[in-house]
Amino acid sequence: MTAAIDLVCLGEPMVELNQQLAGGPYHPGFGGDVSNTAVAAARQGLKVAMATALGADVFGESLRAMWTAEGIDHSAVPADPDAPTGLYFVTHGPAGHTFSYRRAGSAASRMSPRSLPLELITGAKVLHFSAISQAISPSACDAAFAAVESARAAGRLVSYDTNLRLALWPLARARAVIRATIGLSDIILPGLDDAQKLCEAQDADGIVDELLGLGARIVALTMGGDGVLVATGERRERIASHKVKAVDATGAGDAFDGAFLAEYLRTDDAFAAAHYANAAAALSVTGYGAVAPLPRRTDVEAFLRA
Repeated sequence: MTAAIDLVCLGEPMVELNQQLAGGPYHPGFGGDVSNTAVAAARQGLKVAMATALGADVFGESLRAMWTAEGIDHSAVPADPDAPTGLYFVTHGPAGHTFSYRRAGSAASRMSPRSLPLELITGAKVLHFSAISQAISPSACDAAFAAVESARAAGRLVSYDTNLRLALWPLARARAVIRATIGLSDIILPGLDDAQKLCEAQDADGIVDELLGLGARIVALTMGGDGVLVATGERRERIASHKVKAVDATGAGDAFDGAFLAEYLRTDDAFAAAHYANAAAALSVTGYGAVAPLPRRTDVEAFLRA
């Protein structure tokens, strides 16, 4: 295992098949929100590791090869001989992109507190995961809470994306689990559409107030074309979106998360991190797929200078 890990990402990686043109072929790629975040952060210069499980199959091997190429540590990721690596398909149309998943019974969904690489988690500066990490199974949800408990006990930062997938669990359970998790996390990275389902408030400022009231220290609320609202208990700032030619928003939120965490660890400034991540997310929608268009630090810095 690589020493001095900055960020551990806990959750389900997946293989992506993306149909860029209606009726056309599906192009292979990679996805899974926390794996995308891991790549985004690694491309900004962080030392990143994955905490998950893969199937002992060709798809798991392809994910390992991708992580190796990106410099992401996967030495603590087991290969489950009895469960597959998850897959998803992306199609595009006038209303945007549509996802179809083949993830039931995946290796990652069989994670449990006993399977966690606790030494890795407690040794990293930040633990990042999402509500999807919790929604894929009850045992994975238990694993996420156990990871948070261990990270907090070790004095590490906890970062949480409220990524809501109602195909995986009912809203009432999702709200209860997500709101409880927010109270245990330092950095909350929600999208506006999801936050409006999870919160009583419906306007951006009210949502941020509610999330801070639940116990978060930093909230960066992404609002698509309306930019980002980033807040702490002492300050808040609205950041306008960048105008780019968007073709595929599959990994935009994950690009934001990874870039935000990288820049926050570099500067200890949530507002600088949000400005930087806002640019990274804009760049990520200019290409197809979740991972391929994730920008590198040189790309983001050049974009911000332009």
